[in-house]
Amino acid sequence: MATSLTTLGLELPTDPRWTDIASMQIGDVLIDHAYCEQKAASSCISLIVHYPDKALMVETLTPIVAEEWGHFQRVLKELKKRNIPLGRQRKDEYVNQLMQLITKGDANKMFLDRLLICGLIEARSCERFKLLSENLEDESLQKFYRELMISEAGHYRTFLELAETYVPAEKVRARWKELLHAEAEIMQSLSPRGDRIH
Repeated sequence: MATSLTTLGLELPTDPRWTDIASMQIGDVLIDHAYCEQKAASSCISLIVHYPDKALMVETLTPIVAEEWGHFQRVLKELKKRNIPLGRQRKDEYVNQLMQLITKGDANKMFLDRLLICGLIEARSCERFKLLSENLEDESLQKFYRELMISEAGHYRTFLELAETYVPAEKVRARWKELLHAEAEIMQSLSPRGDRIH
């Protein structure tokens, strides 16, 4: 399955230095990845809890919660294989800055932004998984990240499609374009860290 910046919609590729640094700190990457999967499941649960009246969204996100939690369990197994304890969650500057972009004071815009930012995080994670699948020396981890990349590849589209179910498509596309540009600026402002997925 071909996954590129074009198919993901991202404006800025990951700094090539990240892959080299990450490959030398793979234990830290796996720990951070575990928490990323847990947060992805939690984000879907939060949307379901906050918007239970949006039946299609609830129906669509419920299996994604299970899938993301399954990925969390798979990362835990990879950690256990390497005798690496999970450790504590680290601060995610990338996600924290994205969350600052959520529109305040307008419930409809806030709902749209929450869906689209979930989509953005999925797109960037997918791009990073692709890089790991292509560049790690550990063949089992290459396979692991390729499987997760394929599994995650459609999630960002799911969030966009959900947004267009509840908000006119032209408004969704205009806001998506704004957020893609803002995400690229965030990526440019952050130094590559090999102990983080983002």
